[in-house]
Amino acid sequence: MTIDARTLLPIAERAVSIASEIIRTKAPGVVTAKGDRDMATEVDYAVEHAVREFLSRETPEIGFLGEEEGVSRTGDGLMWALDPVDGTANFLHDIPLCGVSLGLVDKDMPTLGVIDLPFLDLRYSAAEGAGARANGSDIQVSDARDLEAAIVAIGDYAVGKNAQEQNKPRLALTQELAARVQRIRMFGSAAIDLAWVAHGKIDANIMLSNNPWDTAAGVVIAREAGATVVDLDGSPHSMTALATIAASPKLVADLVELIAEAREATRQSQHTAE
Repeated sequence: MTIDARTLLPIAERAVSIASEIIRTKAPGVVTAKGDRDMATEVDYAVEHAVREFLSRETPEIGFLGEEEGVSRTGDGLMWALDPVDGTANFLHDIPLCGVSLGLVDKDMPTLGVIDLPFLDLRYSAAEGAGARANGSDIQVSDARDLEAAIVAIGDYAVGKNAQEQNKPRLALTQELAARVQRIRMFGSAAIDLAWVAHGKIDANIMLSNNPWDTAAGVVIAREAGATVVDLDGSPHSMTALATIAASPKLVADLVELIAEAREATRQSQHTAE
């Protein structure tokens, strides 16, 4: 199926408005454990149900993927990808850095995104070829050129099975960044990380993971704001990428090199331990 994503932006905005109202007005409720230190609230499920039902009526030909309940229908190459509450741990602790993230994926590439941060009164939106906006105003990535002057956000450390092994490269990366960049930030929300790269509030974001519900909306918003978004090796980012690196274009090469150095340091450390 071929479709101009811009025509679906009003529908995505309405879906996110439904989600944002639930997040803003309902308490977290019962918490369901999904794994070690990983959880979902009643609000996560309520948002996912409401958005899925709305989009199934408005766009029955498009598939749907939600973080909590997976794929509920498939489409002809097009898929909505929803994180109902991105930053659930923040939401549970009454930290306002959380929100809803809805992206449209065409095969492996996101083409539309809407992110709403209800407790910050911020909404980000973008469609391929139409630019990116925050609360209706055009936004642009920062013009940062040097890592030493850059604020870089990193994704959460891993939890659950094999977390210790998964965190070795993350900790090595943190060490490399601490020696090079102006400041490191961890906001606890992939949607915020990517949206704030787009908005120029931070200069780069590195996530050593890539779940479609986490990144689909933010990636297209960042790209439309002028950011470069790549995989670990600097190749163009897609939904099958291993990681998500978004940054002011002049920082990307240095970040890819720094990440490679951190991964090599991890390998050497493991080799020495053996």
